[in-house]
Amino acid sequence: MSVQHALLAIVLMGVITFGLRGLPFVAARWLQSHPMIARLGRFLPLSIMTLLLLHSMRGAAHSHPGGPWPELASVALTLILQWRFKHPLLSLLAGTGLYVVLLNT
Repeated sequence: MSVQHALLAIVLMGVITFGLRGLPFVAARWLQSHPMIARLGRFLPLSIMTLLLLHSMRGAAHSHPGGPWPELASVALTLILQWRFKHPLLSLLAGTGLYVVLLNT
């Protein structure tokens, strides 16, 4: 690859990256009024977090021979505490603490 091709590739990557990062600011007025974007804004974050949770639980459950019980118990505790108290820090700390205790006993 020549120096000119490398520089052109770097410049193109920079322009594309800048454009993609700036697009939400340019299209903000359209994005705020579009019903599909509003619907995605309500459901997509929860969907992504659920998929990440399931993927990490599956990977962690395969890493030890005891089965998925520590993961399931920790997630259940986190969900119950969040549902009951609606305090994310408490829920996450309690769920993480239970997970660490179950894995180390």
